[in-house]
Amino acid sequence: MQFPSRSVRWNPITLIFFSIMVCFASTPAGASGARFEVSFPAATHSQPITGRVFVFVTRHPDPEPRLQEFGDHALLFGKDVNELKAGQPVFITENTLGYPLKSLAEIPAGDYYVQGVLNVYSELHRSDGHTIWAHMDQWEGQQFNLSPGNLFSEPVKAHLDPSTNYDLKISLNQVIPPIDMPSDTGWVKHIKIQSALLSRFWGRPIWLGATVLLPKGYDSHPEAYYPVVYNQTHFTLQAPFGFETKAPPKPEVKAEESSYEFRKVWDSDRFPRMIAVNFLHPTPYFDDSYVVNSANNGPYGDAIFTELIPYLEQHFRMIRKPYARVLTGGSTGGWESIALQILHPEFFGGTWTFFPDPVDFRRYGMVNIYEDENAFVEPKHEWMVPERPLMRSPEGQVQLTMRQFSQMEEVLGSHGRSAQQLEAWEAVYGPVGDDGYPRPLWNKLTGQIDHEVANYMREHGYDLRFYLEENWPRVGNQLVDKLHVYCGDMDHYYLNLAVYLMEDYLKTTTDPSYGGSFEYGRPMKGHGWHPMSYEQLIRTMAEHILKAAPAGENTAQWNY
Repeated sequence: MQFPSRSVRWNPITLIFFSIMVCFASTPAGASGARFEVSFPAATHSQPITGRVFVFVTRHPDPEPRLQEFGDHALLFGKDVNELKAGQPVFITENTLGYPLKSLAEIPAGDYYVQGVLNVYSELHRSDGHTIWAHMDQWEGQQFNLSPGNLFSEPVKAHLDPSTNYDLKISLNQVIPPIDMPSDTGWVKHIKIQSALLSRFWGRPIWLGATVLLPKGYDSHPEAYYPVVYNQTHFTLQAPFGFETKAPPKPEVKAEESSYEFRKVWDSDRFPRMIAVNFLHPTPYFDDSYVVNSANNGPYGDAIFTELIPYLEQHFRMIRKPYARVLTGGSTGGWESIALQILHPEFFGGTWTFFPDPVDFRRYGMVNIYEDENAFVEPKHEWMVPERPLMRSPEGQVQLTMRQFSQMEEVLGSHGRSAQQLEAWEAVYGPVGDDGYPRPLWNKLTGQIDHEVANYMREHGYDLRFYLEENWPRVGNQLVDKLHVYCGDMDHYYLNLAVYLMEDYLKTTTDPSYGGSFEYGRPMKGHGWHPMSYEQLIRTMAEHILKAAPAGENTAQWNY
């Protein structure tokens, strides 16, 4: 789950802000209304560009507009460009959809800081016969405002007044530099391999990666093999569990939750020695593939199981048996951890899943995608038409509606290319449209639900509660005591509602009974709640592994 507070995952580092007053060109004859005129010089990029142009508008000078979270602070307007040449202008006008204000005409007169960005797309010739254009991740995790090779302008300060028909020129004369890749250390190793399966599907090189955290004594115990914790999370170059060897100068979080304090636990005496792994698997549609095969994304599930995991097991001393492979993760990583366990019960030994993305699509947030006609409004009201919320505070205050977030995705990209949460799910779970892009589950401007898409998602096994119910006689024996789920009772994104439905089903299972556990944070525990520290989590998983180890296994080798 990647929603508003981190929706574009702005880098918190404050950059130098160039504040200059701009001169306004007179509006050409026949033109009316406010507009931005965006172009790039040949010195910045010599070849035509297909992609999407954005203009950020904010009252705040710091950090620069492209690094501010829009909605609360910055306004955003976006428009596709096709084969845009150097020097050729593209116009953001009053008819260009924006977020959260829909039009330039709605911006109150005042002084603002303005910046442009051009998200560069690549032409992709897929093996399914479709040719599409999309942004190729540059190992930044589909953050268009930070993606190497994308163009941007210097911020400018300007007085905007829609009544004056302003025409502000913006020159995209800067290029985002390459990502500064972290170096390997004695603790942390960074892996990046080309996937043959995914490269074949996409018609160009596609990369998978992993960040591996080694246990204390790994080098000094060359005979030891270790259990592995696959920690599912969004794309990050940080070590699993935020492991950090440098003490923060002024810790701002509780000691048991800080990265440095976890490092001290990981390095302490008599702590279970395990290997921890984060997968890195960005797609052209999101920073994460959801570790499953997909009609739109391609065979990411197969690639992870037949290419990435075998590579890791060959290069690190991992115990290559199901009892010693365990899973955890929260939000998007929560869905992935429980999906991996459910879909591959013979491969993994258990999951400790936190606040997962919807595991029952009758509660896709608050939407029942199979029965509701519209995602934006509460059904079955004759006169009142209540807006359906997407995000709330733990106290229940609605902070964002489904309509508003859908509008934001429409601004960020056409054809499902917003690289945001709702359209990420469509790319993972849904069918390919006639145009080669993900077929929308609902219209982003009207909310009308396409039930053929909803049924496709269920029939292809992405509704995990439905999958369990349909397949329990086949998979149940391999899932006993392997499903452990935790969620706050006031999850910000209503994810607890789907968790309740999964628990309701699993409680009915017999022959065998599922034998796992569900735990809810109460009262008023939101998204991100978990009842244990990383230390407690790893100790819990280690105890489970010891209990599940077959007779004769040498478990002492990783308990030094």
